Amino acid sequence: MKKIKGNELEFTKMSGAGNDFIVIDNFAGKVKLSKKEITALCTPRFAIGADGVLLLERPTKKTYDFTMTYYNADGSKADMCGNGARCISRFAFLHGYAKQELSFLAGDGGHCARVEKNGMVKLSMSEPYDIKLNMTIKINGKAYKGAYINTGVPHFVVEVKELATIKVNTLGRSLRFHKDFGAKGTNVNFVEKKNGVWHIRTYERGVEGETLACGTGAVAAGFVINMTKKDKSPVVIKARGGVLKIYFKNTAGKINNVFLEGNARIIAEGVIKPEAYKF
Repeated sequence: MKKIKGNELEFTKMSGAGNDFIVIDNFAGKVKLSKKEITALCTPRFAIGADGVLLLERPTKKTYDFTMTYYNADGSKADMCGNGARCISRFAFLHGYAKQELSFLAGDGGHCARVEKNGMVKLSMSEPYDIKLNMTIKINGKAYKGAYINTGVPHFVVEVKELATIKVNTLGRSLRFHKDFGAKGTNVNFVEKKNGVWHIRTYERGVEGETLACGTGAVAAGFVINMTKKDKSPVVIKARGGVLKIYFKNTAGKINNVFLEGNARIIAEGVIKPEAYKF
């Protein structure tokens, strides 16, 4: 990768199970992006287009290899992104910031990961908290039963029939902004077991629309499936963008040793010109 020149940005485009990201090496701390600039970079057809921006930055604690700073496509900062974390882990390994087994800081705390030669990454995730297995949310007089759980960011998991026909962008948005989830709202995950396989579709907060995958959402769904359907670890979930595996231990309702595994693909490398994000 070349050094940054002026307002040009060196970038790598990566995809984790269909979640796509703009990854920027900011270990030197020279890249400063505003909310407006991040939104511009993530806009398809006018710039690179992505679900979010990942900045690899110098760790604030020497025990870690790097810090991951993550921004959603709308420019808002998020504490964690599972698929993004897997992508930036592979990026850090390939660019010499970390070894095959590495550790880093995110907004929700420390994580470790292992990067395989085939592009698969297995990532440690935070233990879930604020679990509410039986919630009922009413939208236009209709009740939706689901489970609320925080896996680094909040998620509402709803089991449905005919997942393919669910209007994720409309129903998901209504649930995402529902008053019962507070001012910050929640991500929304719709799941269905079909032909013995769990499938998931997600409305992502911050992207404000459906994404092809969501790492923290898959983890949330995996926990809920385990707690309500008794499926054992690893729970395999198929998103529209790929397959994710969720590993964990559940001891008398206490979940720990959580890991998320899936691919982290490199799509392209290049230079972003100022015309794409400077206005």
